[in-house]
Amino acid sequence: MGDLNISDWIKNFPANFKWGAASSSYQIEGGYNIDGKGASIWDTFSNISGNTSRSETGNIACDHYHHFREDIDLMHKLGINSYRFSISWPRIFPDGRPDHINSPGVKFYDDIVDYCHQFDIEPIITLFHWDLPQVLEDQGGWFNPQTILYFERYAAWVSQHFSNRVTYFCTINEPQIISNLGYHLGIHAPGRHLDKERTITLLHQLALAHSKAVTAMRNSAQQDIKIGFASTGRLCYPHCPKGNALPLSSDIEAARSAAFTTNEDSWTFCHQIFCDAAILGKAPDFSSIGIAPWDDCETLCPAIDFLGLNIYNGSEVTADASGNPLFTPHYTGFPRTALKWPVTPAVMNYGLQFIYDRYHLPIFICENGLSCNDVVSLDGKVHDTNRIDFLNRYLIELGRAIQAGVDVRGYMHWSFTDNFEWHSGYDERFGLVYIDYPSQKRIPKDSFYWYKNLIREYKML
Repeated sequence: MGDLNISDWIKNFPANFKWGAASSSYQIEGGYNIDGKGASIWDTFSNISGNTSRSETGNIACDHYHHFREDIDLMHKLGINSYRFSISWPRIFPDGRPDHINSPGVKFYDDIVDYCHQFDIEPIITLFHWDLPQVLEDQGGWFNPQTILYFERYAAWVSQHFSNRVTYFCTINEPQIISNLGYHLGIHAPGRHLDKERTITLLHQLALAHSKAVTAMRNSAQQDIKIGFASTGRLCYPHCPKGNALPLSSDIEAARSAAFTTNEDSWTFCHQIFCDAAILGKAPDFSSIGIAPWDDCETLCPAIDFLGLNIYNGSEVTADASGNPLFTPHYTGFPRTALKWPVTPAVMNYGLQFIYDRYHLPIFICENGLSCNDVVSLDGKVHDTNRIDFLNRYLIELGRAIQAGVDVRGYMHWSFTDNFEWHSGYDERFGLVYIDYPSQKRIPKDSFYWYKNLIREYKML
């Protein structure tokens, strides 16, 4: 019972659960050089030929800058009660400094917040989803103490300005990906190729920026606000026997151990490399890669109210005869998304349990979803049955985590619309709403209506 349909599980979800969707500024807004907006590192990076698939850019993207009311109208039709979006730092502070405010940019976000409230959609603001002002990058970026100071002031300004209408804020989205893909591997903006030591230093600077931002936001807020950040990284789950049999306790503990082990394979893509410092005040373990631990972690962990998790897939683990973790290789034909990410629903259960047991913070799923090969069919509709099956499977496992005692407060589907998917350009479609980019027409997919019905069912309980 409860194995085949999320409808059998939602009765266990807490009251006032936040059913939502997510986006980020550079991926949807477009309007990259109008109304006083400054350039970001992604504006620069994507406009250099060869940096993205087919050299595509976010210059127009979904043109949310001009279509935000249409998009929020669709959110109202969907029935979500929360919307996580990010502010483009250089749209309101073109050169990154808070002494130069761009009024049209401020008005844009004011209008989004106010229009959301017209439909009882709670706005959840992320301050930094990777679009660092290019001026600051030219001056050393996160390695320059001035950038951290300006981020602190930017965070204080956002808190002061929006906290009369916004309660929930994320400081930084996925510091692990920023440091790894942007500054180590160089496939994301700003396209740098730092060695391990400098990459870890960059991560430290992000932790310092987060810490200072949290304090500044609390001091500037007009009312009580809730602050967290969105983390990502490798999560593991134990081998789960078919049927209703529970995993072996030895496999569960092996999976827990593997999830929080920093090694050559996961030294930037793991939750603990940032969360241990930012939440526990504990130095992350870099011994496996020969890097000395940070010595100031007790200053990096101001109290936060929740932990955002971006979860797409995980790794299956069993225990060997000595209890050590063994990663289970995927069998031939293992289910994968269009982006070739494995489909592993159990990570939403056990991964959340492991995270909650370690950090003891309320959890928001800030991102979860998949890329599908979506097309407009002859009937004019988008029949994304794979997405519906994926969501059903993952949300069942989220229900299991909640039943096991994990304090989950909300779920944000990634993403609301199709969008510019970073270095993959427009190859990948993650949205509940299909974007026909030449015409900017919005077409709700079958998954849109499935999610709508799920939310309606929850509200009727």
